[in-house]
Amino acid sequence: MCGICGFTGQIEQRENTIKKMTEVITHRGPDSDGFFSDDYINMGFRRLSIIDLNEGHQPIYNEDKTLVLTFNGEIYNYKDLRKELIELGHSFYTDTDSEVLLHSFEEWGEEMFDHLRGMFGFAIYNRETKALFLARDFFGIKPLHYTMIGDNLCYGSEIKSILEHPQFVKEFNEEALDHYLSFQYCPQPMTFFKGVYCLLPGHFMWFRDGVVETQRYFEAKFKPDPEMTEDEAVDKIEAVFENSVNAHKIADVEVGCVLSSGVDSSYVSTYFKDQKTFTVGFDFGERYNEISWAENLSKELGVEHHTKLISSEEFWAAVPKVQYHMDQPLADPSCIALYFVAKLASEYVKVVLSGEGADELFGGYTCYNDPRVFSIYQKIVPYCIRKAICWVCKKLPDIKGRDYLIRATHPLEKRFIGNAYMYDQKQKKALLKNSALATDPARLVRRHYTRARRYDDVTKMQYLDINMWMVGDILLKADRMSMANSLELRVPFLDKEVFKVASTIPTDLRVNKFNTKYAMRQAALRHLPQATAEKEKLGFPVPTRVWLRDEHYYEVVKELFTSPTAEKFFNTEILVEFLDEHFHNKEDNSRKIWTVYVFLVWYQIYFGAVEVEEPQEEAFEHEPVEQNPADSPFDDGEDVEIEKHEEAQSVSNDDAPTGSTKVFRPVDESKAKKILENENNDVEVEEIYSATKTAKRVNLNAESNDTETMAGSEHKVKPSFKPVLEDHNNFFESLKKSLQEDDIVE
Repeated sequence: MCGICGFTGQIEQRENTIKKMTEVITHRGPDSDGFFSDDYINMGFRRLSIIDLNEGHQPIYNEDKTLVLTFNGEIYNYKDLRKELIELGHSFYTDTDSEVLLHSFEEWGEEMFDHLRGMFGFAIYNRETKALFLARDFFGIKPLHYTMIGDNLCYGSEIKSILEHPQFVKEFNEEALDHYLSFQYCPQPMTFFKGVYCLLPGHFMWFRDGVVETQRYFEAKFKPDPEMTEDEAVDKIEAVFENSVNAHKIADVEVGCVLSSGVDSSYVSTYFKDQKTFTVGFDFGERYNEISWAENLSKELGVEHHTKLISSEEFWAAVPKVQYHMDQPLADPSCIALYFVAKLASEYVKVVLSGEGADELFGGYTCYNDPRVFSIYQKIVPYCIRKAICWVCKKLPDIKGRDYLIRATHPLEKRFIGNAYMYDQKQKKALLKNSALATDPARLVRRHYTRARRYDDVTKMQYLDINMWMVGDILLKADRMSMANSLELRVPFLDKEVFKVASTIPTDLRVNKFNTKYAMRQAALRHLPQATAEKEKLGFPVPTRVWLRDEHYYEVVKELFTSPTAEKFFNTEILVEFLDEHFHNKEDNSRKIWTVYVFLVWYQIYFGAVEVEEPQEEAFEHEPVEQNPADSPFDDGEDVEIEKHEEAQSVSNDDAPTGSTKVFRPVDESKAKKILENENNDVEVEEIYSATKTAKRVNLNAESNDTETMAGSEHKVKPSFKPVLEDHNNFFESLKKSLQEDDIVE
């Protein structure tokens, strides 16, 4: 695994600048560095030697040295591609996958991705045409960031490299804070640094003559096969996963495995006999310590197992270092646990395999049960009554069934923005000093829901998580925490061939009343003990809620919540109120508290403590959320807006091309070009070109018989109270029976 960076254009001390940009990501590749420069570009590289240890130095050149490559990642089918390229007349001077990647571009150009199997972020420079080609892998396993500085491009595996460019002006992006407070991460392509973007997964980019062109070459589309039987599904999963694990184990160094108590990493570990596995836990009982589970499985598999118990002091002391390596704040506390397991593994191996991606591809998250268990309630109870019940439930103490009725109130497109939902728009308005920043997080995800409009609700949730949660949280922390310890982490579930199988599995074999990730668990059951294969999905449990009720850590957080940094962004009395409620066990606010705490730690690292700026008077005039007069069960202003409009990156037929090329230069939204067009004579679209997105608004008032494409249209007309009120006894009996059948727990 490696790190890359570079910039175009002439500046003073170019060689010194590229060295600084490269040195700051030495942790990504401590074994060696490499550089290329001409009168137009400077390219830097850090290497972690995995394949062809002696000859695999970068940059890599083609035969006549007209093309230059720097590459971060692995191409798992490089040996087969090498043979094919040799037959096509290409000459090789190394045995690396890097050189295979370069010749693949030389042979197939933009079509090269049809041939590749792997994870990557790379840059290829044409010395003759001065064109620069950058690309990111199918699912976003490896990162790639870029910015425009005048008419020139600056890029890097991590944002740290870009910050070293002397002409880059570091500015905080307040818009990112708004989204972060809802999602617990910054949704890509946006970042917390103004003008810096992430190249999206499954995209490539050309930089020519001061202009950036991006194109999507891959989209994770689901095409369930309704005729597929359970046995067929299990057989296909088992075969393709074994093939993927074996491909991901290819290396010239020893490969280990990160192991938890869950089925995903456990399934991976069954292919690691006579090798090493690694687990960490916390000293807070079995709920927060998976070590015993992992140890027992390791003994049964016959692998050498290594463990570490993380102390409270170690965890909290690591927070600043972890947030530095993240580049951007990430409020997922498991990233710190992942840092420690990566550190442990790096003492023994250079490469580990892990189980990321299984939940998104095969339907593993517990919340994917929601469409099934909510369906009867939502069919029986009109939306306006559900909303009234929700309003009442929010006033109740934390009792069993409360969260169910709250979550079941809204249609999927409004209630589900991904696995994490920290602050809604009203809470953000109350919390933020600049309340105008607060937006409805559902608006940001609508483009994905529109692209997934023909899927069932479970598949819609998976599609959304693949495009947002997985890349913004799961893969971000996996890359940064492993690379912080100079360790390569590979994810065999996120393989192009594995997804081909996963995309065809019928929905009821992904999520049903027996379990989530059902078919995949049945495949794992052929290799694992039943207790492990069927173990409930837990994630990586971290005892933040326990720590925040300890007086010492309460004071640690309170000090930061009342600091000048906090005063700059937040109404701190609300932060302290959240903290006090949690400390006195009135509410579990641990996730909301942790989200803000992590941001403040990160901000002090990258921007330093700042003096409180004198805000406008109205910025202070916020009532607590509970006292907001608009917060009533019949305040439908927001709902009407949601029911009228759908935002999408594109609205097209399923058989249309995966992506289209957009040419843009970073511009202000106010300067965006607006284009009105008509699609299929029933959808009015406004297309907006900007530096980070192409958004489309779909007018749902337009007449259409295609109800399948009209997400949320079932709620355009308010249903009457009459059906429920006339037969309220039958309604409550049906609801009670439904809850009992589905064994609902909060």
